[in-house]
Amino acid sequence: MTRLSTAVRGLVTTLAALLAVTAASATARATPEAKAPEDFVALRSVDPTIIQEMRYFTPHNFVGERVDGYRQPICILTRPAADALHKAQVTLLHEGYTLKVYDCYRPQRAVDHFVRWAEDLDDQAMKSEFYPRVDKTRLFEDGYIAEKSGHSRGSTMDLTIVRLPAKPTRPYVPGEPLVPCYAPQDERFPDNSVDMGTGFDCFDTLAHTLDPRVQGVQRANRLLLKSTLEDLGFVNLAEEWWHYTYKPEPYPDTYFDFPVSKKSLTSSR
Repeated sequence: MTRLSTAVRGLVTTLAALLAVTAASATARATPEAKAPEDFVALRSVDPTIIQEMRYFTPHNFVGERVDGYRQPICILTRPAADALHKAQVTLLHEGYTLKVYDCYRPQRAVDHFVRWAEDLDDQAMKSEFYPRVDKTRLFEDGYIAEKSGHSRGSTMDLTIVRLPAKPTRPYVPGEPLVPCYAPQDERFPDNSVDMGTGFDCFDTLAHTLDPRVQGVQRANRLLLKSTLEDLGFVNLAEEWWHYTYKPEPYPDTYFDFPVSKKSLTSSR
């Protein structure tokens, strides 16, 4: 009888522990996800004509998989940045072009994903396209990867120009042969963008906006993007022809971590 009572007590204790763990897990799952401030908006609600090809929602990026925090393939920006981008789009539409964004607001968890990837020197799956001439051990030192990104402040975007009518871009097939991002446009992965001299996210000095080796039509295309955006308050990152930040930033010192999702937005717009 004593042994049975002991066994019963042990069973009850085990069940109680399991219930406690289950309750704790349920509580953790119920923790509200971070939300964006009210002045963050979906770009599509401000300008639905801007093409969105959100690369980090897909496996076609230097990591080779969807990046943490990208729940939906949408561009989210602070309202001032989105409004200014709309003005740039109006200008370009009159000239027979459209903007296309590759990335906009980027949560801190995505930046952390980049850091983990960069520290894993065995993962070189996408090297042939995105960093053929860069040793992965130098990604931090050369400034290609950092622990913080201006994208997380909400007013930075990666973008390009597409000539109208825009041709469709075929989807990337994981495992397909990769071509260096600085190869001639008709050889590298197809993109309906005008020829900017390199593809997006090319870890190479040829991606520097004013690299003197980039001339002719390629340079003219970069300068068209640059002049159009700078006239409206955007500042280019000299090392990346596609990278622009709207100034003044509403959140110059805040790095947000809410997911890229419509559910993250509190604004009705």
